[in-house]
Amino acid sequence: MTDVLVLNGPNLGRLGTREPDVYGALDAPTLAATIATWGSELGLAVEVRQTDDEATLVGWLHAAVDARQDVVLNPAAFTHYSYALRDAVAQVTRDGLRLVEVHLTNPASRERFRHTSVVAGVATGTIAGFGADSYRLALQALAGRPPA
Repeated sequence: MTDVLVLNGPNLGRLGTREPDVYGALDAPTLAATIATWGSELGLAVEVRQTDDEATLVGWLHAAVDARQDVVLNPAAFTHYSYALRDAVAQVTRDGLRLVEVHLTNPASRERFRHTSVVAGVATGTIAGFGADSYRLALQALAGRPPA
């Protein structure tokens, strides 16, 4: 069974109550359980984590490299300006692992400051705009393509 670490960045712990008209009504615990179920159905051992702390997120990416885990990452607001996160993502993908950047919404269709992702250029791929299904699609991509 392939291990996959699903990491969620700032404010995603507030899903369900934070702008449900934008991010949907699904709360963070339900999303995490749903992601774990999807992973299991695909033969993936999935661990879901969320933090509002950039340093913690970077540390988790370093740990994924050390544990040889593929990653699904929703960097949230860090998407647009965190070069520390970008460099940690680059280490994941340069070490032969895969990292799929996901977003619940389509950042390109939102405010201008959301149009740039510093992570996308070093991620294996990006899936955005499909709500919670963005995670399911990312897991399917990881399950359908063997590790490098």
